[in-house]
Amino acid sequence: MARLESHSVTAYNTAKDSENKMHDDTVARQFGFSGGLVPGVDVFAYMMHPPVAKWGRAFLERGLIEARFVKPVYDGEIAEVTADEAGGTMTLEVQSRGQLCATGSASLPASAPKFLLADYPDVAAVAQRRAVDAQSYEMGKWLGAIPRAWAGSDATGYLTDVRETLPIYTQEGVGHPGLFQRVMNKVLVDNAILGPWIHVGSRMQMLAAAKASNELTARAKVTANYEKKGHRFVELDALVLAGGKPVAHCWHIAIYQPRAQAAA
Repeated sequence: MARLESHSVTAYNTAKDSENKMHDDTVARQFGFSGGLVPGVDVFAYMMHPPVAKWGRAFLERGLIEARFVKPVYDGEIAEVTADEAGGTMTLEVQSRGQLCATGSASLPASAPKFLLADYPDVAAVAQRRAVDAQSYEMGKWLGAIPRAWAGSDATGYLTDVRETLPIYTQEGVGHPGLFQRVMNKVLVDNAILGPWIHVGSRMQMLAAAKASNELTARAKVTANYEKKGHRFVELDALVLAGGKPVAHCWHIAIYQPRAQAAA
């Protein structure tokens, strides 16, 4: 097993002012955290640095990466991503404040698998969001997301926010795949009004590199909705599209209704 160069960042909570108050210091403390959580999608973006540093554009076109978030990363704290490679698989960990915060792995398949766009129906996000309930994420339900582009200053601002320093994104004009994860969160947010909620894990197979200027959206199916330890979980199977073409296949899991504060 070979230890690769670690990637250390000063974590930044990009969602302090978002609708999800799990990123707000006061609310997060009510759930037993030390402060507002750095979004899991951004911690995932930190974890993408080592495989892209090693495999370059090939990883953006066909790489496979997954992550589970086990402890929070907090704003202003150092988050260190370590990577060990053996047999073509990279084992990833994120440490912060002396704790293991995330685990994952990455690899570079010989080719990207094929997914038929026709197998993922084009469904619009709901016309009017309502407070999340049992019908919001019913098993088998198809969900869409409101398209969004992170172009120009939004694209460079994103790279700054996730502390990304690799030149490939600016030199080659490709989109950072961490944005695909943001789109997966948009699937949840664009279809219901959520209280505080937590992204807990994802698996993402890249299918093609996106252009930094592409408009992104997703077509997602609810594959699981269940209760565990008082939390309500939802799992999504989705294609992320850039400029109308599939660029990633994602499995996304979130706690959309955390256990009641009084029991936390």
